[in-house]
Order: sequence, then structure tokens, then C-alpha cells
Amino acid sequence: MRRFKIAVIGIAIMVLLAPVPASAVVSKKKRAVAPKAKVAASKRKVIPVENWREPSFADSSLGDNIEGEDLVVRKAAVDALGPFNGSIVVSDPQSGRILTIVNQRLGLRGGFQPCSTIKLVCAMAGLSEGVIDRNSMIRVDRYSRLNLTEALAHSNNPYFANVGSMLGYDRVTRYSKMFGLGEKAGLDIAGEKAGDYPTEAPKYGGVGMMTSYGLGITVTPLELASILGTISNGGTMYYLQYPKNAMEIARFKPRVKRLLDIGDQVPEIKPGMMAAVEYGTARRAAYDPNEPILGKTGTCTDKDSPTHLGWFGSFNEVGHNKLVVVVLLTGGKQVNGGVAAGVAGNVYRNLSRQQFFAAGPMPGLTGFTVAGTE
Repeated sequence: MRRFKIAVIGIAIMVLLAPVPASAVVSKKKRAVAPKAKVAASKRKVIPVENWREPSFADSSLGDNIEGEDLVVRKAAVDALGPFNGSIVVSDPQSGRILTIVNQRLGLRGGFQPCSTIKLVCAMAGLSEGVIDRNSMIRVDRYSRLNLTEALAHSNNPYFANVGSMLGYDRVTRYSKMFGLGEKAGLDIAGEKAGDYPTEAPKYGGVGMMTSYGLGITVTPLELASILGTISNGGTMYYLQYPKNAMEIARFKPRVKRLLDIGDQVPEIKPGMMAAVEYGTARRAAYDPNEPILGKTGTCTDKDSPTHLGWFGSFNEVGHNKLVVVVLLTGGKQVNGGVAAGVAGNVYRNLSRQQFFAAGPMPGLTGFTVAGTE
């Protein structure tokens, strides 16, 4: 035991007399000055820098002409948008009547990259051409495969890039044109401009980048509202009409732009749009399981601006007064498709609280006129 104690004491002395490593000296000095550095840093005012051209927040309803709008719907939309810089379009999918456009300057001007909302057109094209069905499993990475419902719910880019590649540019373009991309959605709406459609697939990424990110394509909120309305009603694409006063409202008649043979494909795409709201990228839109919303988010950056974009195109299936609600948010890092979905969900929620969807059908929307006839 005595020898053991002597050995322990010897080891302790050797440790105390050993030279201190340089790294230990440096770390000790750092610990000594750290409190001063922390105090100095706390006195500095940190100003976050964003390299975005568009602000995320603005008074988006300023300057709108609301004489011909449904004021109940408009108030619900304005309250839902709150301080965000963006536009909301609400329309009736059974007639094409626009009930409100919040931020008409943004909503009617030239288009923006559709981001992942273009996946709806890709899905409809793939279903119509027999390239996929709802249960088709497509590889999205080394270990995973997804079907259409899950791919829409989670906005999976590889899935829709693969579908686009299988379709090819010509077939993607044919369905894109059929759904109204590259043309005005409205009928004689003052100030409306059409989006653009590319004459060839993007040089980098090919058609897959078109069908997953919307690269090379621009759409307007009205064009997206037209697409959602056509899916909602099973294939009738109405001209969007925007009455500007009480007389135009009284004389309103729906006008059909074209009929799309998509009746068999719509039931295949709806589960994915509903799943997006239930548990996917659009879950902020959900507010009542008894009042389902179907939709698709989109998030990307318009690098030419540069502007961050948040899209959500949607429709509901409740009661008589079904609606299409499209939200476009522009700005910086605060903007994305999930936030846009939350804004749209608040539009539906605000109207539900007023029993809007439980009321009878809106008057004056019976019958329709085929384009070019009276």
C-alpha cells in the first residue's frame, strides 16, 4: 500500500511539472477575453440584410376598385391577407365570375414563375396520356418510390420531373396550352396581361425542370384560377369575367372558353390535392375536416427580379357556393407556398364563420352562353 501511495504522488508531481501545450494556452486566453467580447458584441446593432427587390409586407389593397366586387368575399380575403405583399383572386368555378381581386395591380399584370403549381398540369397530362395513374410508383431517389397522391401531397420534384421527361416537350406543351397557359384567362378584363410559355424546353434540366419547378413559364393569378376552376367543375373552362359595377353584375352571363375531356382524370388527382392540405405542404390551409379544401402549393425564387414567390391554388367542396381561391405572395424569406396556403385557409375560414357556404346559390348564375354566342 505504501508503494502504491508513493507511485500516485509521483504521477501527480509529473503532471504538475509537465509543460502546458500551446493549444491549451490559446484556449485559456480565449476563455479569459470571452466575456469582454460578448459585452462588446451586445452593444452593436445587427441589421439583417435581404437581397430581395420586393418587400414581404405592404398595404396590398391600396388603390383597388371594388365597385363590382362581392364585398363579403372581399373583406374575408383582405382580412386573410393581412400585412403580406400579395394578391388574392376568388372566383366561382361554376360560372367564371371573379368575386374579388385583392391587389389588382399585382393580380392583373404580367405573369410569375408558377413554381410547383405547374405540377397540376403535369399530373393531368400524365393521367390523360396514360403515362401514369394514381397508383403508379415512380422512383424519386435511390431508395424511394412514390405514387401520384403522395407526390402531390409533398410536392415531390423528382416525381414530376420524371413524368415530364416521359411525356416530352410536345405533349407537355399541348396540355399546357389546353389549360390556358400563355393566354389571357379573362374576357375583356381591363389591364389583364397574359403569362408566357417557352418555345422550347429549358437548356439546363430540360422538360423536367418545366414540369417540376415551372422553369421558363410564367402564369398570372387569373390563369391559375382558371386552371383550378376547370379541375373543380370537371372540365368546363369558363372565361373569367370581372363585373365592374351593379349593371354589369345584373347582366352577367357565364361564357364557356373551351371544354376539356378530363372527367376521368379529375378523380385521380383530387386525393393528392386533398392530402396536400390534410398532411402535406398545404396543411396550414386546413381549418375544418368537414369543409375540405383541395389545393397545390408553390415556392421558388424569380431570380431575374429577384423575388421570392409563394403560391397556393385551391378550391373547396362545401355546400352550394363553391369557390376557387388563388393566393400569390411576393417578397423575401418570409414568403413561401405554405404561408400562402395559410392565407387561403383564412379566406375559407372567414367565409365559413359567416355561413357563406351554407347559404343558397348566388343569384344570377344559372345557365351559360357558349363563347361567341348570345
